Amino acid sequence: MTSEQRMVIFASSLGTVFEWYDFYIYGTLGVFLAKYFFSNVPANVGFIFALLAFAAGFAVRPFGALIFGRIGDMIGRKYTFLVTMSLMGVGTFFIGVLPGYESWGLAAPIVLIALRLVQGLALGGEYGGAAIYVAEHAPKNKRGFYTSWIQTTATLGLFMALLLILGIRTAMGEQAFGEWGWRIPFLLSAVLLAVSIWIRLKLNESPLFQKMVAEGKTSKRPLTEAFGQWSNAKIAILALLGATAGEAVVWYGGQFYALFFLTQTLKVNAVDAQIMVAIALLIGTPCFILFGWLSDKIGRKPIMMAGFALAAVTYFPIFQTLTHFANPKLEAALAASPVVVTADPSECSFQFKATGTETFTTGCDRIKAALVGLSVNYSNVEAPKGTKASVKIGDTNLASDAANLPAAIAAAVKNHGYPAAADPNEINRPMTILFLTILVIYVTMVYGPIAAWLVELFPTRIRYTGLSLPYHIGNGWFGGFLPATVFAIVAATGNIYSGLWYPIIVACMSFVVALIFLPETKDRDISHI
Repeated sequence: MTSEQRMVIFASSLGTVFEWYDFYIYGTLGVFLAKYFFSNVPANVGFIFALLAFAAGFAVRPFGALIFGRIGDMIGRKYTFLVTMSLMGVGTFFIGVLPGYESWGLAAPIVLIALRLVQGLALGGEYGGAAIYVAEHAPKNKRGFYTSWIQTTATLGLFMALLLILGIRTAMGEQAFGEWGWRIPFLLSAVLLAVSIWIRLKLNESPLFQKMVAEGKTSKRPLTEAFGQWSNAKIAILALLGATAGEAVVWYGGQFYALFFLTQTLKVNAVDAQIMVAIALLIGTPCFILFGWLSDKIGRKPIMMAGFALAAVTYFPIFQTLTHFANPKLEAALAASPVVVTADPSECSFQFKATGTETFTTGCDRIKAALVGLSVNYSNVEAPKGTKASVKIGDTNLASDAANLPAAIAAAVKNHGYPAAADPNEINRPMTILFLTILVIYVTMVYGPIAAWLVELFPTRIRYTGLSLPYHIGNGWFGGFLPATVFAIVAATGNIYSGLWYPIIVACMSFVVALIFLPETKDRDISHI
């Protein structure tokens, strides 16, 4: 590896780490954003809104891929990802100074969502530029190894966000952090932005792009060429269904949802959960490099397919094991005192609401709303039409017309051993970290080789455009909506594990599509225009 290649990898990776840091601090601090920007609705609804605002950034990533992919194929890789990085940093900084709902009213959440959209557009153009830039500098037999450094950046960005937030919370205390300290990680993005731009300005343009410009072979209409010609559009569709969609759900399931599961479902203290996830990330991150290097030896396809298969087969037992080690009292309560809701199905609504203004008025809705608010697992029994809804908690039966129903359900749940929070003294931290690390290793299997695989699938003249769109539809939509989708499924079914069907089904789809339709590409020459 030459000094120029080392600088290319370092500068591209460092800038991308900072961009992912900017993106992840929003997700990590979602509880505080819900409190200050969605304080006009109940706390649980505000948290869902905060998740949806987080998802809004993912929703627009494919549009950012189209905009900046086109620019990257026409103007160049280097200048495009300088622009995207600047947009990301500016958007993050302004979230840190944005007044809350009490000061600005509805303007506050509207501006917050607008800034999230700016971040999403920027990230839609960042990843493709960095991955292509590194791959086009790499030797033919080391593209997986070189680009795997870019793949570490998302995990390192999350690790950096968690570490910084933990440090600030510990130094200033929970009260001060909750009042104003949560803004500091957003404000620090200005410093990270300046460092990233300074380093990236030292880089030269990709040699393959320079050659293409010299020969006058750059695409005049990269969007039309990439998606208007079936031969190229087919590659993009197969890359989405057979690679990026499965990679996205395994990635977000193993990192982000694992953290949400610990804090929101198992009620583990946020600091404890973040420390355990951070340790798992630290242990598992070198595997990005390992699997990137290995993909140069045995291929991209078999490693990623193995990651899809392992996730699909083991997600249920792994998350059940996390419950066993992180909140054994909850596991015991689920086994000893099952909760059963008996109701006419026509009276039961989908527990996830679009606006947060809807009310639960039927007996079934009121019971389920109370149980969902307490994060209690329950099963459903269908009753004849017109039957009054009821809930059985262990040996306690409550009808939907019982006086002060939510309080009665909360008391019954508590009396039957359901803990309000995980007991820190009963958390088996080494075993919890072990299984979190296994989830991270699955992430490294599907994410480590994917940059090289995507780069090798598309020709140079439309590579930025062709690669970016399927990547960001996969990660922005299939992955970005995973937390909200999983929580919605859990709320609808009453089973704390049922949401895992979403990543499992998508991972199985990608396994089948990759097996049948996607080629192995590790020995391809990517210099063709």
